Amino acid sequence: MTTFSTENVAAGLIKQVVSQIENLEEKKSEILSDIKDVFAEAKAHGLDVAVLKRLIKVRKMKEEDVAEEEELLEIYKKALEQ
Repeated sequence: MTTFSTENVAAGLIKQVVSQIENLEEKKSEILSDIKDVFAEAKAHGLDVAVLKRLIKVRKMKEEDVAEEEELLEIYKKALEQ
């Protein structure tokens, strides 16, 4: 069984990694806040935020995945009509 001590842990490396992650987390929070502001502005202009979010999600998907999802959606909608 390995026991850990300050001798076998690279303290400098740990501090560096933790610092980098904390900086990235801060940047992430700022970016998420900016995105929230853009959605609020879009809503103020009368745009549907849910539709915008869906559009962004679809644009990230592969074309064949979008087609498959749309096909399944139509199948499910027709099943509900019966």
